[in-house]
Amino acid sequence: MSVEIKVPILPESVAEATVATWHKQVGDAVSIDENLVDIETEKVVLEVPSTVDGVIKEIKVEEGATVGEQDVIAIIEEGATASAPSASAEHKASPDTEEKSAAPEATADDSDKLSPAVRKMVAENNLDASTIKGTGKNGRLLKEDVQKHLDDASKSAANSAAKVKTPQAGERSERRVPMTRLRATIARRLKEAQDTQAMLTTFNDVNLQAVIDIRKQYKDLFEKKHGTRLGFMSFFVKAAIEALKRFPAVNASIDGNDIVYHDYYDVGIAASSPRGLVVPVLRDVDQMNFAGVEKSIGEYGQKAKEGKLTMEDLVGGTFTVSNGGVFGSMLSTPIVNPPQSAILGMHRIEERPIAENGQVVIRPMMYLALTYDHRIIDGKESVLFLRTIKECLEDPARLLLEL
Repeated sequence: MSVEIKVPILPESVAEATVATWHKQVGDAVSIDENLVDIETEKVVLEVPSTVDGVIKEIKVEEGATVGEQDVIAIIEEGATASAPSASAEHKASPDTEEKSAAPEATADDSDKLSPAVRKMVAENNLDASTIKGTGKNGRLLKEDVQKHLDDASKSAANSAAKVKTPQAGERSERRVPMTRLRATIARRLKEAQDTQAMLTTFNDVNLQAVIDIRKQYKDLFEKKHGTRLGFMSFFVKAAIEALKRFPAVNASIDGNDIVYHDYYDVGIAASSPRGLVVPVLRDVDQMNFAGVEKSIGEYGQKAKEGKLTMEDLVGGTFTVSNGGVFGSMLSTPIVNPPQSAILGMHRIEERPIAENGQVVIRPMMYLALTYDHRIIDGKESVLFLRTIKECLEDPARLLLEL
């Protein structure tokens, strides 16, 4: 019996998705719950598992195609067993099937390792698939493998390369690569933020000597008791919560002509992932202790690296903290993540001379930046907000005593 494989129910507010990577091809045997294909939405990558045991009979959409909720993307023959690929096998996602015989890689053994999109990419660039190392399951070639091969060989993909020769530089190349859905969404939302908000950034600096001393004194005991390391982020997040309590407008958002004041504190932690910038959200951070904050950040960081963040992990948030310091940033003006009204930017820690009790001393200093929507947050509030964070970090006892 033929069984249709459909695009799953998409998260709320997501109308369409992109077929990212097929992990199976026509003729492959599949098991129930085995991942067939990755579907990329604006924020997350969804896995589409097989609903039955059987064999892939037909793949209806190729990698890179746009699909909607409940679209049929493949047909599985339930209960069938895998056999050698037949010349009559249907494969609507590969209009170049008849042409691929002219490509050097078109042998039965190699063809088994190629998805429709990879087969087309190899054929268009006249490559020998056997010379390319596959990093997929069982040595299967992925699009990334072919692209890396092209880059390493200083070749450009067909229909995306423009080569220019000059007496000085010789041959130069350019590559045109479509934005991923995540990157396109980031671009659109950041531009919308600039177009709709009256963004302004205020700065301060903070002496982190006290925080460093506490971490040095208690890091081993903290890790032994809580099973997680004591980092800087928990101090900054907890300091931000204290400041948000004092200045509710920074935790608010605009809805039409109304200001919505949030009586809870969901803090987004901007993080880099292989797919781009993501902002997983820590819920009810005011109810977390330092260990809870550190564990949550660590778990989200790992999920971001593995591409396993869910839509639930990313939606919401009333305030965001971004740590550009991990990449060496000295100073920046972060962009607010709508509908939030403010974002705190952290930067690198750098030993600098400062005046302290009439003496010039060297201290570990960091610049802080608060970008905010001036429509609802006044300059005085933004300055006092940053000053509160500075006071909490320079005297961390304030965080424990809520002073």
